[in-house]
Amino acid sequence: MRILSIDGGGMRGIIPGTALVAFEKKLQTISGNQDLRIADAFDLIAGTSTGGILTCLYLSPDKVTGRPKYSAKEAVDLYLQDGDNIFDVSSYKRIQSLDGLTDEKYSADAIEAALNKYLGDLKLSDLLKPCFITAYDITRRQAQFFNGADVATKGSGWDFYLRDVARATSAAPTYFEPANISALDRKVYPLIDGGVFANNPAMCACIEAFNLKPGLKVTDLQVLSIGTGAVDKSYHYSEAKSWGKLGWVVPVVDIMMSGVSETVDFQLQQLFKSAGCSDQYLRLQLDLKDFTDVDSEMDNASERNMRALERAGQTLARDSDDKLTAFATMLLGS
Repeated sequence: MRILSIDGGGMRGIIPGTALVAFEKKLQTISGNQDLRIADAFDLIAGTSTGGILTCLYLSPDKVTGRPKYSAKEAVDLYLQDGDNIFDVSSYKRIQSLDGLTDEKYSADAIEAALNKYLGDLKLSDLLKPCFITAYDITRRQAQFFNGADVATKGSGWDFYLRDVARATSAAPTYFEPANISALDRKVYPLIDGGVFANNPAMCACIEAFNLKPGLKVTDLQVLSIGTGAVDKSYHYSEAKSWGKLGWVVPVVDIMMSGVSETVDFQLQQLFKSAGCSDQYLRLQLDLKDFTDVDSEMDNASERNMRALERAGQTLARDSDDKLTAFATMLLGS
């Protein structure tokens, strides 16, 4: 089973989104099919937060043709064209929330408008391929996984509007208020960003593959996992030792998300190595300390930073060209 997994990371989603623009072109060149899309090359796409939004876009169908609605370039345009509106904060909101310390930093109106523009009334069950998108239910205190494949066997209680799925997976604490969404059976779910427990959903995606096709082995999987850039920000003991709850709010979220992503990568490297198929797992990740023009903050949607993130994504694809060529050839031949 061919799996694509995309990490969370706010506006840094431009990095994997841009790398996948190059990968889609590579798939088209190798296959000789200029209409080929990301969704055609994978059997399952997984995403958390910004990766969850990209997942929804890649798998959205055109209602007329039944083909993928968005190219990889059109998907990343959501960030490049709407990012500054999504992360636009008024002076009143900044003061009222103490810049995100006492209330969410941003109104959800802009991100909901952007998601509605791109996803409209499409439902989870409309997606072209199985997906695995993460969120966390703060009332029931449990992980919430969105997968259109569940709808066929479990009914409308497992179906949601895609715009709500995307809103829920990207409801990052301190940035946006929790998403209070309803399944098509009207059951309500209060959800926050899946990055709180699965910022890198690649391992979750592998487990979902085993659920979808019982009897699969690790050697039956080909996994492309793409990160949103490793953050190089250090926290020093001399400062951290005096932090209380307020001081730890931002660092703990940052450390948690990075730590989860790195741990999942380690687990999968060992898993595929032990199965003797290391070449069937490819992790693409940048060290952002090598990109001095990139601000790693998840909500920096300035034109300058978005273009810097786009260049970083292009660098990631260029530096990984040989690996991506080999992986694309393997995907198309499987």
